[in-house]
Amino acid sequence: GVETCVNLVGALGLRLPLSVGFTNNPAPRPFRKMEGNGSIDMFSEVLENQFLQAAKLVENHLDSEIQKLDQIGEDELELLKEKRLAALRKAQQQKQEWLSKGHGEYREIGSERDFFQEVKESEKVVCHFYRDTTFRCKILDRHLAILAKKHLETKFLKLNVEKAPFLCERLRIKVIPTLALLRDGKTQDYIVGFTDLGNTDDFTTETLEWRLGCSDVINYSGNLMEPPFQSQKKFGTNFTKLEKKTIRGKKYDSDSDDD
Repeated sequence: GVETCVNLVGALGLRLPLSVGFTNNPAPRPFRKMEGNGSIDMFSEVLENQFLQAAKLVENHLDSEIQKLDQIGEDELELLKEKRLAALRKAQQQKQEWLSKGHGEYREIGSERDFFQEVKESEKVVCHFYRDTTFRCKILDRHLAILAKKHLETKFLKLNVEKAPFLCERLRIKVIPTLALLRDGKTQDYIVGFTDLGNTDDFTTETLEWRLGCSDVINYSGNLMEPPFQSQKKFGTNFTKLEKKTIRGKKYDSDSDDD
């Protein structure tokens, strides 16, 4: 019937000109007023003919594409296979290089000297400045350990602020916990406390992952425009984003003291 044909045409996403199917035939005469459902039946027949014509065009197009695939020679297939294998080998080599530099695990470093060496070795680094007596640091530890295994492209570290007085002074780290986000030896951003994580201790690992993705220190596959915590009643909207600078560059200003 008419409704069935219209639905099928719409499902295929087709826009059918009224002339389809009549290029070699005289134009149909205007419908005459007929008793009963005569004019409706005639319209249904015309629409069905147009649909069949459109379906035939789609079928021919698909046949053409399939024929192109069938015509790909063995040499072309072998070339595609080699490119794929080369990409896999490169990815595996990159993974091994990251692992050799300590990526893939959340590690504690013991000194400021270690910090500078670790940052020098890797392009992307997340360093948690913590204190044993601060409860929220333990919350971050749990999430960072998960993300370190997931994002091998980034090095995840932690450093006790008691062992890094010079570094904390230079970076003006006052709020604990603070995450320093670095790329190519430069501080890209900071996550100070939990303000950017929904203003709650119960934020999810996905929320922290999203926040790190906003600073481009991990390869984030989600939508940065949709924070995981946006459904919560309270959440932070102002990031502590800073201009890129070297580790020994401008001081980082915080507006609050240690938690």
